[in-house]
Amino acid sequence: MKTQNKSQSKSKVPKEGVYPEIIRKNYLGSKKLLNKKAVISGGDSGIGQAVAVHFAREGADVAIIYNESDKDAKETKKLVEKEGRKCTLIKGDVTKKAFRTRCVEKIKKDWRTLDILVNNAGIQFPKNNIENISEDQIQKTFDTNIISMIALTRDFLSLMQKGARIICTTSVTAYRGSDHLIDYSATKGAIATFIRSLAVNIAERGILVNGVAPGPIWTPLVKETFDELSTFGKDNPLKRAGQPSEVAPAYVFLASEDSSFITGEIIHINGGDFVGG
Repeated sequence: MKTQNKSQSKSKVPKEGVYPEIIRKNYLGSKKLLNKKAVISGGDSGIGQAVAVHFAREGADVAIIYNESDKDAKETKKLVEKEGRKCTLIKGDVTKKAFRTRCVEKIKKDWRTLDILVNNAGIQFPKNNIENISEDQIQKTFDTNIISMIALTRDFLSLMQKGARIICTTSVTAYRGSDHLIDYSATKGAIATFIRSLAVNIAERGILVNGVAPGPIWTPLVKETFDELSTFGKDNPLKRAGQPSEVAPAYVFLASEDSSFITGEIIHINGGDFVGG
């Protein structure tokens, strides 16, 4: 996913030259993830980038899996290293089995074990009418958002031990639907069910599986895929969209010891858009 240079702006509606806030200036790390090793798919921009920087400030080294934007990935690496932690960049298409295998092999070689897996890679293609959703779009959306997530998780499990964490990004659209993101919403619903099913399946191993369901968040993906942004995020009780900096701390909580008795759950960060589940 593409992104742009980030600033610490707190503008509620990013305009030209004003970009999403990745981490608050007053966010104080407290070593919650000291010396942990985390892999983040889709970690080059937006929420994934914010998670990477928050993890680093909490003491973790991170590996970023990304598809296209070298510029964005290098920016994430720079931000992580600024926090005094290491950042590994792994470029490729997560929908390809050979690439997923290469990812696992590299992490095994570099780290031997994995403490945290954040499944965050995702794409969306807004269409107002279902008749306009092509077969190729359906296949690409499902391959990227859920099929590769299941496969990547399965493969990385071989490196994970008791106490490890798996965190998946779903969406508010999994609960209330979206008339212009039909295929995307369907994948996010599948992710929610995947979280619950996997949590039960591997509970005996002591590996916890949880998720985060963001509502409208200012990310490069939003700016790239929506033509009209003037009303974006204004239909929730807080009447605004959120920032990546307001989402990433939930991933820190789920990755840390603070969530040691939580599995199969999903945290809703959506400005008060009340949903079931």
